Amino acid sequence: MSRIAATVATAVVAVGLGAAGWYAFGSGQGSDRYAACRASSMAGGAAEIGGPFSMIDDTGARVSEADVITGPTLFYFGYTFCPDVCPLDVSRNAEAIDLLAEQGKTVTPVFVSIDPGRDTPQMLSEFTDFMHPRMVGLTGTQDEVDRIVDAYRVYAERARGTGDDDYYLMNHSTLSYLMAPGEGMLEFYRQDVSAEQMAESIGCFVEHS
Repeated sequence: MSRIAATVATAVVAVGLGAAGWYAFGSGQGSDRYAACRASSMAGGAAEIGGPFSMIDDTGARVSEADVITGPTLFYFGYTFCPDVCPLDVSRNAEAIDLLAEQGKTVTPVFVSIDPGRDTPQMLSEFTDFMHPRMVGLTGTQDEVDRIVDAYRVYAERARGTGDDDYYLMNHSTLSYLMAPGEGMLEFYRQDVSAEQMAESIGCFVEHS
């Protein structure tokens, strides 16, 4: 069994604790055409989330936001060496994607690495292929990762006291972002949202698009 498969298999039966985010949220409904679908709001507004990026995907190709966000797209930021939180969250996202597919709704799952030092395209490919056949993995230089992390207001830093070897941990926020081409962020999802709830919510946005 590969390292990725072993990590995921262990994490699925573990109880993971998410890293804390660094921004404030409220609840409320928007006044746009997606108002009936929205269940949350973000400080500063949805327009503050996302933007242009240039990254390397899990095939080694250089891609931009226009190449990746071609339809409803579900972003998650993590790292392949994550022992529990990332595999649990990404597995939940993959399950939601499959539930939507059963309804004839196509949504692309994306995994963005916050750990470019270890997450090569090859490593990402192993992880994303295991998680979902249509999942896109993104990595890049540290500068490129820093820019997309800032654009999506993601908290990510190396955990203190974990040493300088290859087994350090990363602290990071655990939200998943629903993005759409030409519209930016439509919704975000916390860890406590189930795959069924996520699929229902995303399905609403797809139907209103």
